[in-house]
Amino acid sequence: MMKETQQPDREVLLDMYRRVNLIYQNDERLRSAIRSGKIATTYYSPRGQEVIPAAVSVNLTDEDYICTIYRGVHDMLAKGAPVKEIWAEIGGRATGTCKGKGGPMHITHPATGVMVTTGIVGSSLPIANGLAWASQLRDDKRVTVAYFGDGASNIGAVHEAMNMAAVKKFPVVFVCQNNGYGEHTHYSLSTSARQISDRAAGYQMPGVTVDGNDPVAMYVAAKEAIDRARNGDGPTLIEAKTFRFMGHVLGDADGYMDKEEKKQAMANDPVPRFRQWMLDQGHAQEEQLAEMEAAITAEIDEALAFTLSSPMPDVAELKRDVFAEELN
Repeated sequence: MMKETQQPDREVLLDMYRRVNLIYQNDERLRSAIRSGKIATTYYSPRGQEVIPAAVSVNLTDEDYICTIYRGVHDMLAKGAPVKEIWAEIGGRATGTCKGKGGPMHITHPATGVMVTTGIVGSSLPIANGLAWASQLRDDKRVTVAYFGDGASNIGAVHEAMNMAAVKKFPVVFVCQNNGYGEHTHYSLSTSARQISDRAAGYQMPGVTVDGNDPVAMYVAAKEAIDRARNGDGPTLIEAKTFRFMGHVLGDADGYMDKEEKKQAMANDPVPRFRQWMLDQGHAQEEQLAEMEAAITAEIDEALAFTLSSPMPDVAELKRDVFAEELN
C-alpha cells in the first residue's frame, strides 16, 4: 500500500504529463522529419516508454545528473534539456548540444544535468558511479540516475557498477527500462532472471519492479529511491516494465516481435491513458491540457525550423574538441 504522503499532487501530475506529452510529440515529429527526408540520421525511438523518465525527473533537481543510452532522447527531454539544441544535434547542425558532432547517440548537456549519452551497452552505470562518487566527496547532495535497458542488464559492467555503488553507498539510482527486447531478442531468450530487480539482492541494495507505464506507481518508486540516495543511504535498482512500440532502430520491420503482445501493448498506450486518467480524476481540464499540448507543438515547430536553418559543422571542426587547446 502506498503512503499518502508519497502520492504526487496535482501540480506534480501536470508537470509529469507535460513531460510525457513533450516526449510523445517530439518522437512523432522526429520520425516524420526523418522519413520525409528533412533530417538524415539514425534514430532509436522511445515510443511507449514516455512515463518512466517523466516520473523520475519530477523528483530530480536541476543540479542532479542523468546518464542515458542511445535510446534516451526521452530521458533528456524529461530532465529539461533544450528541445531546439537536441533537434539540432540529431540533425547534425553546428547549433546542436555537441556542435552537431555527437549526433543522437552522444548527446550531452551538462547545464541541465544530461551528462552523457552512451552508445556502449551497459556503460551508463559505471559513468554514473563516477559522478555519484564525486557528489559524495563534495557532499553536494546531488543524485545521479543511470538509465539502461533489459539487454544491458547482462553486461559485466552493469554488475560491477552495482556492486561498487552498494559498497560505497553512492547517491545513485539505477533505472532499467525493461521494454521486453534487447535489440532484436526477446527478454525470455536472453535473461534467466525472473525479473531484473531480483538481482539487487546480490548486492544488498533495494530492488523493485514497477509498472513503468503507471505514472503514480512509477513516481512513488522513483521518489523513494531518489530520497534514499540523497539521504546517504545508497543505491536502488528500479526495474520499470514497459514495451517498445517501434523496432530497435527506425526502419526496423520488427518481424521478430510477438504481434499479439505488441497489439495489446499499443492498445494500452500510456500517453492517452494518462491523459484520460488526469481528466477522469479531476486533476486537469480538457482546455488546460489542450493549451499545454499546443504550446509543446509550437516549441517543436520552432525546434525543427531552427534545425533546418542552422549550418552544418565546418570542416575545421574535425580537429576541434579532440585535443586540448591553449587559451590566450
